[in-house]
Amino acid sequence: MEMNVSNKEQVVAKNVGGLNPALIIPILILVGVAIYIFILGNPGNFKADPRLDGLMSVAFSDLEAKELHPGDGFMGIIYMGGPIVPILISFMIIVIVFSIERALALGKASGKGNVDAFVLNIRKLLNQNKIEEAIEECDRQEGSVGNVVREGLTTYKALAHDTTLNKEQKMVALNKAIEEATTLEMPMLEKNMMILSTLGTVATLVALLGTVIGMIKAFSALGAGGGTPDSAALSIGISEALINTALGIGTSAVAIILYNFFTSKIDGLTFKIDEIAMSIQQSFAEFH
Repeated sequence: MEMNVSNKEQVVAKNVGGLNPALIIPILILVGVAIYIFILGNPGNFKADPRLDGLMSVAFSDLEAKELHPGDGFMGIIYMGGPIVPILISFMIIVIVFSIERALALGKASGKGNVDAFVLNIRKLLNQNKIEEAIEECDRQEGSVGNVVREGLTTYKALAHDTTLNKEQKMVALNKAIEEATTLEMPMLEKNMMILSTLGTVATLVALLGTVIGMIKAFSALGAGGGTPDSAALSIGISEALINTALGIGTSAVAIILYNFFTSKIDGLTFKIDEIAMSIQQSFAEFH
């Protein structure tokens, strides 16, 4: 009645499939850096500094223009956030990509049809001791709840015809089968959730680093020039601090909201599994 080791390994390998963070995250970081350099840093997002005309090469003038004069567009302003910005952009992309992956995975885990209706149907069939019909319903559901319930019902069916165990031993075996099936499904439900949880905290800390760097630049500008602050350098430092703060808070907020949303869905599926598991045990105790 127990799954052999090779079968367990196959099920685990199947359930934990999906995006590989070790491969995907470096790629997404490169995408974030590319967005910062080639899109936000596009010369079209900046206007030339008239003080530099005729004094320097065009390339150097463009660099100085970026540093001092973002254009009217929002992209140039974000670029002014400095070297922490591509990190925060990468964090946001990672959050979006893995949130989409989790949404698809949990949608697949929910199976076909309404989960609540499935639970009610299974409980109704159990009350009528229609185990075969309940197993067929699980096959049609094709989700994590259906997989766990099917394993429990298959064990239920086998134990019903087992004459070597007493009732108490059968109940223990049934409960163990359901627990093992649930354990095999959980990795697929919870995979990559730690990424969202981590970025929900780390994004704020990285943004704080960018904020501190920007404020250091701002106060350095205040102390420069013999008492006459460089207004351009001062504005750049303050802008860098605020841009990093905004990006970090936004990324953190999105990550935390999505993490809590997906956690709620996982808890809901787990509750449905526990609900049916209790019904299976009660039905077995009543009819056998």
